Amino acid sequence: MLVPLLALPPVEPHLERMKEQGIVVRRPKVWEGPWVREFITSHFLSIWAEEASVAFANKPISQFIALDGAKIVGFAAYECTYRGLFGPTGVDPACRNRGIAAALLLKCLWSMREMGYIYAIIGLAGPREFFEKSCGAIAVPDDWPQYIFEG
Repeated sequence: MLVPLLALPPVEPHLERMKEQGIVVRRPKVWEGPWVREFITSHFLSIWAEEASVAFANKPISQFIALDGAKIVGFAAYECTYRGLFGPTGVDPACRNRGIAAALLLKCLWSMREMGYIYAIIGLAGPREFFEKSCGAIAVPDDWPQYIFEG
């Protein structure tokens, strides 16, 4: 999917909604890398943890986490596999439908816009309707080259 970053909705209302629920969305600290990796591997695919770990080599770290108290409940990364690519991302299944995914998504996309991108790519987008609604993502035509895993 392709996201027009110049037409992004504001992230502030989403962050305010998170604050009202006691959830903080922020970049992880360098020393929190193993903790984030553990969260990802315990809830999602181990290859996502590998991919998201690359975010810690970027400056600033190209990832955001959502914390409910001292517990990670979600993460979103960008600029990990390819430049201009959003993902991977995920929210603890027990914490879904609270707006966490949208807050993380928009925080990353706004960061990409601040880097100078005018479009972002979402590879292997999960529920397309979520991305269409949250950030105005547009499905890439089927005849475009696809993001493919080998191996």
